Amino acid sequence: MRTDHPGHTSPTRRTVLGAGITAAGSGLLAACSSGGSSGRGSPGAPAARTPGRPVAPHGGEAGEARRPSAGPLRKHTLRATPSQVELGAGRTFRSWTYGGLLPGREMRVTAGDTLAVRLANDLPKATTVHWHGVAVPNDMDGVPGVTQAPVKPGETFDYRFTVPYPGTYWFHPHVGVQIDRGMYSPLIVDDPREPLEYDHEWIVMLDDWIDGVGGSTPDDVLDQLRRGKPAMGHGKRPEGPVEAGGGALAGTSFVEWTDDGKGPGRTPPPSPYGGKGPRRLMSGAASRLLGGHAGDVAYPYYLINGRTADDPTQFRARPGDRIRLRVINAGGESAFRVALGGHRMTITHSDGYPVRPYRTDALVIGMGERYDVLITAKSGVFPLVALAEGKRGRAMAVLRTGAGAVPEPSAHPVELDRKVLASARRLRPDESVALSRRGYDRLLKIKLTGGMKEYDWGIDHKPYDPGTLHRVERGERVRLVVINATDMWHPVHLHGHTYSLAGIDSHGARKDTTIVLPHRKLVADFDADSPGLWMLHCHNVYHSESGMMTTLAYRG
Repeated sequence: MRTDHPGHTSPTRRTVLGAGITAAGSGLLAACSSGGSSGRGSPGAPAARTPGRPVAPHGGEAGEARRPSAGPLRKHTLRATPSQVELGAGRTFRSWTYGGLLPGREMRVTAGDTLAVRLANDLPKATTVHWHGVAVPNDMDGVPGVTQAPVKPGETFDYRFTVPYPGTYWFHPHVGVQIDRGMYSPLIVDDPREPLEYDHEWIVMLDDWIDGVGGSTPDDVLDQLRRGKPAMGHGKRPEGPVEAGGGALAGTSFVEWTDDGKGPGRTPPPSPYGGKGPRRLMSGAASRLLGGHAGDVAYPYYLINGRTADDPTQFRARPGDRIRLRVINAGGESAFRVALGGHRMTITHSDGYPVRPYRTDALVIGMGERYDVLITAKSGVFPLVALAEGKRGRAMAVLRTGAGAVPEPSAHPVELDRKVLASARRLRPDESVALSRRGYDRLLKIKLTGGMKEYDWGIDHKPYDPGTLHRVERGERVRLVVINATDMWHPVHLHGHTYSLAGIDSHGARKDTTIVLPHRKLVADFDADSPGLWMLHCHNVYHSESGMMTTLAYRG
């Protein structure tokens, strides 16, 4: 059994819950270069906290600076490598990880710091890193063929950017279905003027696991879902970042490339139906909270911080301690319903941005979403349970503040069936991050289409096409309307921006990833304040790689 020790304690406490390669010529990406490059060098030092330094505001006004004055430089080397992972109870599987760890090692910086990360690719295939939810320059966004060339085996790539806003973030690959392996890590950005009061911090990473089990890989699962049809996500794309000047993609030479690390070449023939591993498809997964159909992949294991429920991690604290949980759903296809036995929780942040305190017993979190919650620890041993919503499986960790036996893997706290926050629409932003009230300049409508039977997920009845750009102009307030015309829920993620959930009389919580239920719609406002090519996609990796993604574009 693994033990998690009490985490970071802020040095200043005040009030509880207070209040690629750049495109040539006039190309779109040239306006937002930050020095990404390929090269080799020595690993950097781990990040350290620097309290008391001014922080860029959690802003949203058009034209605001996305890169505040550079703070201390925090260097890291991130090594993507094949690894043996142990999930608990002696279960070991071959997978791909960051540095041989599951999850990867936490990166922690303070808002305003400059983060320099050298990605070293020891994998047999090309990869990239996407900094999920972080306001990065476009050429640091990690989308192969859109913002950078894929990093081939044996090569390195330097990511370097200022981290402007505090919050709970994470990073993962953006190539194929690699996210459903073991490559994910938390990125925690501390606020030097932290208003919350708490004693410990507990990072909770949720995952659904299939890689290596019985010979399965995520690529086999995609083959089974697609019945051997080729992937439609990033299968055809430019070798480097696209050029958006002078027409949709004028001057861009398209090639076919695979993620085998050999660069341009012929796309391999479709795999036969069923892939190479055992059948991993499921039927009958249903959830009222998700509007019906819950998912299609029968994962053999569900994890909290890389461990199964029968051999969980334990977080140790004392009765009366206030604990901040940073909950991140790093899964590939599963939403989770999360509750801590014997405790209520107060939600303080959603996707890194503060909200007005919201009391609940449990919450539903989709892939890519993050929630920060506060709890006051009682005396005893308590299960932190993450139900795979609609799939009957579960993950578990343990909060221990006293003596007692570890809860059974089947533990089902009553809180899971009490008050459940199933949608961030109930949340309201803290005044410090509320989007300013103004009318929108542009209305952008996008329809999610496709279905489970044919597994033909797309946007506006078409699979992903890098030549399709949804254009906006810098400085505009954009109203984004995403209509879910399918019979399944989708967690919709926008790169490079946070949006505000639009209400009838006010702006809602700031988000970058939101669950959109079947035959419902997401209405969100954002300010076009960071030029580039930005992906909008479903964060169910099997949906996005089947074609449910598109691109927003604007110049500097």
